[in-house]
Amino acid sequence: MLDTDTLVELRDMITERAKADIRLLDEICAEIRQVKPEVKKIQPRSVTAVSLVASDGGNNKLAFDPFFMQLVRVTDSYGKNLCLDVVSPSTDTDELSRRQFGDDGTPKTALGKMMRDLGVDTLHELSGMIPYGEKIRNKPDSVKPGWVLVYRDLCEWAVLYERIVYDSFATNTLVVRDGQLRCKLFSKDLFITVRKNIENAIQKIYKEDRRKVFLVGVAKHSKVIDRYRLAMGIEDIFPGGEPWYVPIPRNLEAKAYIWEEYAKGREVEGEDTEAPKFVAGDMFLVRFGKRSGDPVWAVDVFSEQKQHAQEIFGYLLNDAINGFPVPFYPLCLQKAHEHAQIVDFDLEIFQDQIFNSVIKMLPANKGRAVDSIRFYTDLSQRRYE
Repeated sequence: MLDTDTLVELRDMITERAKADIRLLDEICAEIRQVKPEVKKIQPRSVTAVSLVASDGGNNKLAFDPFFMQLVRVTDSYGKNLCLDVVSPSTDTDELSRRQFGDDGTPKTALGKMMRDLGVDTLHELSGMIPYGEKIRNKPDSVKPGWVLVYRDLCEWAVLYERIVYDSFATNTLVVRDGQLRCKLFSKDLFITVRKNIENAIQKIYKEDRRKVFLVGVAKHSKVIDRYRLAMGIEDIFPGGEPWYVPIPRNLEAKAYIWEEYAKGREVEGEDTEAPKFVAGDMFLVRFGKRSGDPVWAVDVFSEQKQHAQEIFGYLLNDAINGFPVPFYPLCLQKAHEHAQIVDFDLEIFQDQIFNSVIKMLPANKGRAVDSIRFYTDLSQRRYE
């Protein structure tokens, strides 16, 4: 505990520091004030909304030292399994690459289709964050286990890619991705090709079938919102009474990111600058609720479709007003999360499967060692009861 004199001293120091730094808040308020004339009210519309989402990696880890497995599962908002796999940091990525294709080289999975379209044969070519199979085979201890999460995220992008590029649509459809339409996982300029292939597919669908397909990414967290949240309240960017949205200029985005290239989109193509290798969307800040205290989300609209923002947010609003248990968050995303999660009893079943698999591989008289660990209780935790 701090004594009274120290508390008073610290309080005065904090007050002085806040006074000295108030100029920072003034600068941020001036920045966000620039977008106030662009704020627009959202009008609800009806459309089929489908969400593609990978289950949260934290819910899908199965660990029993030295065994560690990542369950890769991608579902849509209707509960359909679109991708299902199990990998571990010691998985041979060359073999994993071959599993995406049949014996004749035809893609077997959504990831295989995307790899074929991008002209790559191995996962390492697709993403430099995935190690060579040779490295895993010869120097497994030097491999960082985080590559399994990269593989999971690539599977989610592949499912999204397959859904738009290869599927047909019976009605106008809004495809909602969990997360922004930005990615630094792809090697070289491959993400640009992904974006352009999706653009071409959306145009082809409308030309041949007269169906509109929209793509957005909704982020649960955003550096841009963190930076401007207080300033938005001070400047009353989204007044109470109506749902609102506002486009965020790239220069304001760049102020919130460490890496400036994360705020460069297709608008800089053809200029004498680095190609927009990581960004496929234009950011909007959106509040679907009518009260000033309702949550604000960062939504990336596919850059090719930013001129249709009013229509797109009308569709999203129609879905978000029924959001549960998270209020004013797209219901289709919440349903996809619910279907994709592997938790509680399901997770216990898979965890038990690891124990059973290890027992089968051990000599008959050694299985009890696994059981003793399986039902181990950390007695030290009783001190917190």
